[in-house]
Amino acid sequence: MAGVVHSPTQEFWQPPSQTQAQEQPGRMVEVCDRCGNEFVVGARYCHVCGETRGARAHSSSAVGRYLRPVATFFVSVRRGIGLSAASLVALAIGLGCILAAVFLGVFYTAATVLDWQALQVWRLEWLLGAAVAFIAGILLKKPQRS
Repeated sequence: MAGVVHSPTQEFWQPPSQTQAQEQPGRMVEVCDRCGNEFVVGARYCHVCGETRGARAHSSSAVGRYLRPVATFFVSVRRGIGLSAASLVALAIGLGCILAAVFLGVFYTAATVLDWQALQVWRLEWLLGAAVAFIAGILLKKPQRS
């Protein structure tokens, strides 16, 4: 039981020593830059001095790490084309429907006339979906201000 506590002489409110963090490089403890206290798990601010945790805590989540480049790409394309966000989403859906209609023949082959007719109906449905998405994008586009 004595091995459970790393430093029995250190009290909870005292900051960890820097030598302790250097001795255990695998230890994942973040300390406040201002006062040196350990951050409470999941906290954005230091519970002693109120200093923010910093950019490292916000970028540590896997979702934020992978979605941030996608969001910046989305915003740069949106500004470059001059569309609203809803119009750009409708454009992406329309392009996806067109790609689905084009590549439908790659995944499915027609062995009979009935299969060929079914493929043509599927292509027609995908192209109608693309047309609806493009029309929605046009209707959702914000008018340009002079």
